[in-house]
Amino acid sequence: MSDQATTGDPVSRRLSRRFQVSLVWEGALVGLVGGGVVTLYRLALSGAERLLRSLTRDLAGSLLGMLGWFALLGVLYAVVSALLRWEPATSGSGIPQVDAEVLGRLDAPWARVIPAKFVEGTLLALSGLSLGREGPSVQLGGMSGKAVSRALRRRRGEERLLVTCGAAAGMSAAFHAPLTGVLFALEEIHKEFTAPLIISVMCSAVASDFLVSQVIGVEPVLSLAFITNLPHVDYLFVVALGLVCGLLGALHNRGMFATQRLYALIPERLGALRLVVPFALAGVVAFSWPELMCGGDAIVDVLQASAFPSLAALLALLLGKYAFTAVCFGSGAPGGTLFPLVVLGGLVGGAFSVVAMRLGLPPLFCPNFVALGVAGLFAGVVRAPVTAVVLVFELTGSLDALLSVTIVSILAYVVSSLTGVDAFYEHLLSGLLGTTRPTGAAEAVEGEKDLGSVRVGAGSRLEGMRVKDVPWPDGVRVLIVERAGQRLVPTGDTVLLASDELLFIAASGTLGDASLKLSLMGEQRVRE
Repeated sequence: MSDQATTGDPVSRRLSRRFQVSLVWEGALVGLVGGGVVTLYRLALSGAERLLRSLTRDLAGSLLGMLGWFALLGVLYAVVSALLRWEPATSGSGIPQVDAEVLGRLDAPWARVIPAKFVEGTLLALSGLSLGREGPSVQLGGMSGKAVSRALRRRRGEERLLVTCGAAAGMSAAFHAPLTGVLFALEEIHKEFTAPLIISVMCSAVASDFLVSQVIGVEPVLSLAFITNLPHVDYLFVVALGLVCGLLGALHNRGMFATQRLYALIPERLGALRLVVPFALAGVVAFSWPELMCGGDAIVDVLQASAFPSLAALLALLLGKYAFTAVCFGSGAPGGTLFPLVVLGGLVGGAFSVVAMRLGLPPLFCPNFVALGVAGLFAGVVRAPVTAVVLVFELTGSLDALLSVTIVSILAYVVSSLTGVDAFYEHLLSGLLGTTRPTGAAEAVEGEKDLGSVRVGAGSRLEGMRVKDVPWPDGVRVLIVERAGQRLVPTGDTVLLASDELLFIAASGTLGDASLKLSLMGEQRVRE
């Protein structure tokens, strides 16, 4: 008798051909809805940024005009603070919230999140805060998927799939990169690769990109140049850049987390005051260093100018952009860091190429290293190297970049992981879920024999069960539950959640049988 029959669960649709066909049109529908919402969001942000630069340029040099701008920033601050109090789920980038939705740990009201995030992001762009549009786009897309799910009256298991589809649609529309949307949703959001999920996510990302690029005709937010493949002798520079990006990725995360801890010193009852700092700093930056404002479009123009900047200029922009972004994001302002991260990666690659030129690199290849820096820093910060490779491929449109980009991404991923600093979004998700890391957890399993692991799939038999209620195979003992990048030592009352990775020990010679039984219990299912 099947697991479903023994547990009394509703009939699973996962292997149904009819269900897999329905996922095609459901995913496409989510892509059209999510892509439409994110496209409007992109247009609103672009309009707000143009208005910002026009106003600040006209007001610069006039004391009365600048004071008036600070007064306007005060009004914008008040509106954004009120919206955050009205819907707290819109704080930050929105990607951890989508992660939590997919894990079944959050049930945000989509009808409040979408308008609140939309207005907040537009006002923050008008204010000039150094925040990206991609994180909010992922959340807007995810909530659009949730809206479609509720309209179709789908149950919770299928809703998670459609939220993931929406996240892919949002990423695709934000970067004009459908493959990046697919990989990001699978590698960073859902963390599972199953046929129904891949089918629906691909349909969603492609439909979103088709709507944005072919129907509405919105231009790509960013395009990178890759001249031609590097000579083999110059691949030593590629390896060196991968190592540098790995270290800088860990440093980026450590600095961002430290800034968040500093803001956390402000009492919760005075939480609205955290936004005062980035809004005030944005006013200063607008009239003193306008290139640092918003996501970083002005810096991209600098990197793509015919006259390549000096090393001092690149390092100044790198440090200034990072500091401003950390201050803005750490406050909990409803904006993301992905586009600023891409810009920072370009600056790292550009600065590295200037140094490499002094060591023999032909100046022709400087644009290549800008693109490689984007991939390397993305992989080092987010720890999603496959997504980093695909992102740069779509931004450059060149297969010549594949080998060098892959080398940089893998090296950056490995080096950053070895530093022991948390991956960026896993750390944010851990904070959202209130997960703690027990000391000594990793050492407790070191040296054990016959270790195995199994992942708890969304909607699986294991999800929602307490450890003591799981019918463990004979000789099996669970040692560690890895959740959102953190390791927990479970007790009998620990409830297993979707995406948990269980590290277990089995009696000698029984590991294969135990792994098979547990993988069947942990297999993802989507139910009516």
